[in-house]
Amino acid sequence: MIQRIKQMLIKEFLQMLRDRRMRGIVFGMPVIQLVVMSFALTTDVMNIRTAVLDMDKTPSSRELITEFTGGGYFKIIETIQSQADIKALLDHADVRAVIHIPSGFEATLKGGSTASVQVLTDGTDSNSTAIVQGYAGQIVQGYANRKLMQQIQQSGLSDMKTPVETVERAFFNENQESRFYFVPSLIAVMLFIFSLLLTSISIVREKEIGTIEQVMVTPIRKFEFILGKTIPFMITGYISMTIMLVVAFFVFDIVVKGNIFLFYFLSGLYLFGNMGIALIISASASTQQQAMLTSFLFLMPCVMLSGFMFPIKNMPDIVQYATWLNPMRWFLEILRGIVMKDVGIKVLWPAIAAQATLAVAFISIAWVRFSKTLS
Repeated sequence: MIQRIKQMLIKEFLQMLRDRRMRGIVFGMPVIQLVVMSFALTTDVMNIRTAVLDMDKTPSSRELITEFTGGGYFKIIETIQSQADIKALLDHADVRAVIHIPSGFEATLKGGSTASVQVLTDGTDSNSTAIVQGYAGQIVQGYANRKLMQQIQQSGLSDMKTPVETVERAFFNENQESRFYFVPSLIAVMLFIFSLLLTSISIVREKEIGTIEQVMVTPIRKFEFILGKTIPFMITGYISMTIMLVVAFFVFDIVVKGNIFLFYFLSGLYLFGNMGIALIISASASTQQQAMLTSFLFLMPCVMLSGFMFPIKNMPDIVQYATWLNPMRWFLEILRGIVMKDVGIKVLWPAIAAQATLAVAFISIAWVRFSKTLS
């Protein structure tokens, strides 16, 4: 048995790697896509193009404008003179935000009353708009607190302290940088795409080029055939994942905080399950084109319903139940737990159990569906 599997592995590796373009697809494309998409997919909102309408033109209003530009989030690109200019700037998307400081701003502050500052934003991208408004609110609130403390000190009550102070701390991603969320998740996505697309065409390619007839006259068994088809892609998957982890470390400073050996073992379960899906598709398709199209039909729902882009808890209950059949959903929980949180089996065992169950189920279905006969 070992000798038959060995010969099958040699055949698969030769078939996979003898083509220079295939070598580029297997080892180069996942890394290139990881780097490009990691730079492109970010929720960090920086250098917000901003216009200022300062109707007060006092030291207090200029001080507030300086507060907006000091943190690197808002970039003042234009100073306008009237409210009529606001709509034109937002209509043409020349700016993302407009800071409107009304006349009498400084006088209202010195009088002890609440002064208003209007921040108008482009709401076409609701998520980014919410972040921009949050930044603006924090800046204005910080400015207001400092002004309050100055008034308290000037009134002779220098020993008074702010009645309430909020101390914020984010675990696992202290600076809330999106790269620590997206880059590890993209590794899971790249592995899924790689294992699904390349493996799904493996059996079909045998049919199209006629080599499956040669395999069928050998004494190889079904499970040996399946192992011969999955092990080469698992090995190349591990190599691609290792390259992506190295790139993630040197380019994006992503470090695996947890047990690296546990991470690699569970990644093997993930790859094994993905290849089970791919073999089911491959055994059912008659041509490589059919296999590719069917793979894409699986690919998009699995990515969208994995928690990669949208939280699963925000989905309807029936959709949440459907995600239980998605191996990427469980691997993302495992990956984020090990890479970002440094947790182990004690915490991740539900996701590990689900991942292992799906892997065994998919491979079993592939084993049943594969028939060592010509259709």
